[in-house]
Amino acid sequence: MIGLSAAIISCDKSITEPQRVGYIPASVDDKAGAWKTYIVTAPTDVTVATPTAVTSADYLAEIADLKSKSVSLTQEQQDAVVYWGTGAVYRWNEIARELAARYNTPPASNADGKYPVPDAANPLADPKFPFANPPYAARAFAYLSVAQYDALVATWNYKYQFKRAAPSKVDATIRVALPTSTLPSYPSEDAVVAAASYTVLKAMFPGEVPFLDAKLAEHKNSRLWAGMNVASDLTAGADLGNQVAAKIMARAKTDGMSAANNQALTAGMIEAAKGRGLSEAWVSQEMPIRPPMLPNYGAVTTWNFDKAALVTLRPGPPPALNTAEFTTALDELKAINKNQTRDQARIANYWSDGAGSYTPPGHWMRTAANAANEAKYSEVRMARTLALVGTTLMDAGIACWDTKYFYYYPRPQQFGVKTSVGLPNFPSYASGHSTFSGAAAAVLSSIFPDKAQDFSDEASEASLSRVYGLIHYRFDSDQGLIHGKKIGSYAITRSKTDGSGL
Repeated sequence: MIGLSAAIISCDKSITEPQRVGYIPASVDDKAGAWKTYIVTAPTDVTVATPTAVTSADYLAEIADLKSKSVSLTQEQQDAVVYWGTGAVYRWNEIARELAARYNTPPASNADGKYPVPDAANPLADPKFPFANPPYAARAFAYLSVAQYDALVATWNYKYQFKRAAPSKVDATIRVALPTSTLPSYPSEDAVVAAASYTVLKAMFPGEVPFLDAKLAEHKNSRLWAGMNVASDLTAGADLGNQVAAKIMARAKTDGMSAANNQALTAGMIEAAKGRGLSEAWVSQEMPIRPPMLPNYGAVTTWNFDKAALVTLRPGPPPALNTAEFTTALDELKAINKNQTRDQARIANYWSDGAGSYTPPGHWMRTAANAANEAKYSEVRMARTLALVGTTLMDAGIACWDTKYFYYYPRPQQFGVKTSVGLPNFPSYASGHSTFSGAAAAVLSSIFPDKAQDFSDEASEASLSRVYGLIHYRFDSDQGLIHGKKIGSYAITRSKTDGSGL
């Protein structure tokens, strides 16, 4: 077996995590081919060629080729085997978070005092496309995880239809570098996830095609180097993954994201909020004034509930600016501003997830992936976990942004409160961190009930961090957390009827 280092540093430099290594899953989930999918209506919506028999000349030639590739590995090849052996779903989600962090940079103003909009057709120009802010990142994670999950459900269907054993089960002389379960090998789950993930991430981060090309090739080759799949396993998996990804991205093209930054709508939003009693609207505190971030993101299509539910879920109004409740909340922030404790500063900074990070949704996707890894989930069950969390985070972003621009409530900075953890460029009520965290924690608590208190505590701390960071009034955070829990309940309801048994 390949030697492993004791620890790695995650992309959040403040966190040290154990090295994640390959394992035999607690269950291969042999019935997962019948689980409920999101976009693919049935596994037979995608096709897979019938594999050749393991006694055929073609297959025996593939076995010989596999032996030649896996018998003697360079250090670089060994490292790739260990890296990808952790799990296809785990690693491609990690890559997505890395890309989100890389592109989470707000455009700077130009000499004319304007903020140029990133151009998808010229993604590496300044400013780079995309600006991977929290709503954008949440959407990318959702489409990635749904593509992986739907593709793997179809994969499991075909695996147990064809029942081709892993190469090392056919020929015991094959050198394998990773644990081998009883899961049939055709089509390759790794190739399926790699192809589906590549297609989604290429669309979401078009300037990273060379990087993604290299990851795709390395992932495919790692399965040969590890002795885990013959070439036809990989070819069939890539074909299936590409078919599913095309269906997923067809949905993405029509979900309303292209109109999410429609600045022409903001004047009407402000007037509507004032008509409901708002005395002072939120205004960007940057100089020059920056246009509000994605004012129409609340109109993007949700995953786990419809538009009517979106309106029903929307929190009630925040306190009027001339009330005792508002004054009390503002005075609390002024007091923290004068005497912030070290622990309050620590919490505010830990959860800030601002520019250059993979955002609050990425923070929770990492938590979900690690929990599934620690539970030794199969690829399909890990994908299910991340799809439930990913779609919930996107729904939370949509519902939160709908609320923010419905009320257009001013931030504490308009009343003299300063912050050291970044200044979000959108209205205050309700807190995005709190909404994302409440939603993700609710779903994860349902999947991992033994860790429910941990998730709840993390969500509460994330919510409170925005008060300690002087970004939000306490009622912003409290209502965001409640809103998030309600949003998460829809994914929980779905999870109970998806056929997975959890």
